[in-house]
Amino acid sequence: MRAAVMWNRDVRASHASGAATGQPETERLVPLGFTETTLNDAHISKEQDTSAILRSKSGEIEAAMVIRSRYEDLDLPSVDIFTFLFKRKDRNFPDTHPIFRDGLTDRAYNFGEVRKLAEDFGKGLRSKYDWQKGDVIAISSLSDIDMPPIIFGALWAGGTISTANPGYTAGELSHQLRDSGAKCVVTHYSNIETVKHACSAVGIAENHIIILGDKRDPTGKIKHWTNVRNISNTTRYAMRKLDPKNDAAFLVYSSGTTGKPKGVRLSHYNITSNILQLQVAEGYNLTWDGSQTTRDIPKPEPGSGGDKILACLPFFHIYGLTALVNSPVYTGVTTIVLPRFDVDTWCRLVQKHNITYSYVVPPIVLHMAKHPSFSLYDLTSLRMAQSGAAPLTRELIDQVYARLGIRIKQAYGLSETSPFICQGTWDGWDVDIGTCGVLLPNLEIKICQPVDSSRDDDTTTIPQELKLGEEGELHVKGPNVFQGYHNNAKATAECLSSDGWFRTGDVGRINERGNFFITDRVKELIKYKGFQVAPAELEGSLVDFPGVMDSAVVGIYDKDLATEVPRAYIVTEDASKPVDINELQKWFNGRVASHKKLRGGVELIEQIPRNVSGKILRKILKEKARLDFAAKGARL
Repeated sequence: MRAAVMWNRDVRASHASGAATGQPETERLVPLGFTETTLNDAHISKEQDTSAILRSKSGEIEAAMVIRSRYEDLDLPSVDIFTFLFKRKDRNFPDTHPIFRDGLTDRAYNFGEVRKLAEDFGKGLRSKYDWQKGDVIAISSLSDIDMPPIIFGALWAGGTISTANPGYTAGELSHQLRDSGAKCVVTHYSNIETVKHACSAVGIAENHIIILGDKRDPTGKIKHWTNVRNISNTTRYAMRKLDPKNDAAFLVYSSGTTGKPKGVRLSHYNITSNILQLQVAEGYNLTWDGSQTTRDIPKPEPGSGGDKILACLPFFHIYGLTALVNSPVYTGVTTIVLPRFDVDTWCRLVQKHNITYSYVVPPIVLHMAKHPSFSLYDLTSLRMAQSGAAPLTRELIDQVYARLGIRIKQAYGLSETSPFICQGTWDGWDVDIGTCGVLLPNLEIKICQPVDSSRDDDTTTIPQELKLGEEGELHVKGPNVFQGYHNNAKATAECLSSDGWFRTGDVGRINERGNFFITDRVKELIKYKGFQVAPAELEGSLVDFPGVMDSAVVGIYDKDLATEVPRAYIVTEDASKPVDINELQKWFNGRVASHKKLRGGVELIEQIPRNVSGKILRKILKEKARLDFAAKGARL
């Protein structure tokens, strides 16, 4: 029997009429793997069928098309981000509590300082740049504690923030500046020349470039963000009135299979919803005073300053924006900020600051398992770490715990979902190893037959829903699902239905405990250390090299790096005039950001395999790449 998930009171009505309808009678609808007691312990609603799996008296497991979160729905306020974070009446920590601390310099901002700096910067935008509602400020910088007040100040002024990878070339950055319509660009002084060239290419005046961080422009031509702040006229400007569900707060760029990165429009409501969903997923265990825990996981040491997060993931990524910029201001959890990950610095800061939590990615977990430096420091303060971007094996998680005593759980999300969809629980970190956790509150998922882009005969346009336990493409619906792609109605229509269902492009399944497994991707994106790489974009650049007629790029997993790397296959215009592969790779890698480099190598082949409609048969090349890679290893 296939049935939609429904509230238990509705299912009981069906139960009462079972004899008349001829349908099998169902027992009390408790998710498999749970009892009444564990339902309460896991914060699961007794009024909701939470795992979408029913067991009939005949023992048959029945499947539902729509899977709802096992958590109770949250009452999500429709409010802008600044009001949500800085004007809430239930805040339980003081203005003087430190929120952001620079891990390298110890420079810090407390809650009250972040709020005041943000308001002054927002007023400065309005007075110096005639800032209007909807104007876009781009930020291209490594993580810095100056970024949060700049972000919140732009939001206060009614602006939209578009973060960009500081590793972008001027050409790559100029595409984002042009597409987003950025009015000002904020950057670190170390990146100033790239930003100047990008701004020049799109017509942004040099006096609209702003510097953050400790270093200032020695010529004085480029303003430091502290000089933008308006601290003299505090009454002239008021915070902009916003429509939380319709006004964009962030415009983050996510690579797509069409090549150029697309702007993902995230509303204020998208972000505030995901912040609250995240608290439930963490079991409310991350607190400013370290007062909460789960099971036998120790609380922070008394007098150590409560929970502390070590932020080593980039703020320019949606993962960092939600978890490391917005959420700490809501919880009051002190966040130690690193501009980039370094093994010894990370370990030293965990020991120095009694870090209790860190968001990581698989390559960092691999270091935890193998790098000798991790054994040289006292890391016992770490209560939990969470990994995203790619699946981890049970063996790797067990190895880290056996070596260091660090608990690791996993999560899953996308830029288009602000980003979190699923997350492992604290009490299930050592039970549900290998899964990306359970669905967050207020979310629904359907598992559908995926559309295979390599098949010419696959013309599926209406999602064909599958039974539970079957692998299929995940379609998600909820308050954190994005508004659409900026200036790209076609791409939006291809993945976002009129009733709010978003096609993730990822293939997965759900088990009887309600945990999700991500097993493949419908999309052709390559994920290098959490960064998305579009093969079509790289292919478009490769054919610009003299002598290259055709090309294809696929991702191949490098177990030493614990991530996918791009590998290219090329066809030359004249077989008698071979292309110098080393020169090609050197030329190409000099034109792209670091995460797009061809670390998987380049190989010359006679023909790119394609179907009759011209689509590249990537499955063939991925298998070839797997065999080639196993034999030769990656070019690093």
